[in-house]
Amino acid sequence: MKRFAPWLGLAVRLFLGGVLGYAGYLKAFNPSKAKMAVRAYEALPVPMANLLGILLPWCEIGLGIVLILGVAVRYASFISAALMLLFVIAIAQAALRGLSIDCGCFGGGGQVAPGKTKYLLEIARDTGLIALSLYLFRYPTTRFALEKEGF
Repeated sequence: MKRFAPWLGLAVRLFLGGVLGYAGYLKAFNPSKAKMAVRAYEALPVPMANLLGILLPWCEIGLGIVLILGVAVRYASFISAALMLLFVIAIAQAALRGLSIDCGCFGGGGQVAPGKTKYLLEIARDTGLIALSLYLFRYPTTRFALEKEGF
């Protein structure tokens, strides 16, 4: 099993980096939509939500690139896990408060018709991404990484 761990780590690293990069890319070039998606959570003051809507996609892209390249894998995976946990908390609070919104995780976002939310699916997806991030945190040394030893 130990023999396959670096290959499994490579697959996890590429998948997680690809998801983050893709999610960020879908939002980065449509800042008005990204800002609207963050505002829809009604959890932050509007100026802070707007700033987060602009910065978050670029952070996701940067984190995705770092993971794909295999640089500072342990740090990047920790930040990824923390970011996904923040997403889970944001989605859960929206659900508990009775908001009917699309999470905006892969573009889109904003209000949706009542009953059209996908909160459980979104939370399950992000929980799975947390698990992958934690795997990389525990086993940061992967094949074809620019960084040969994990921090």
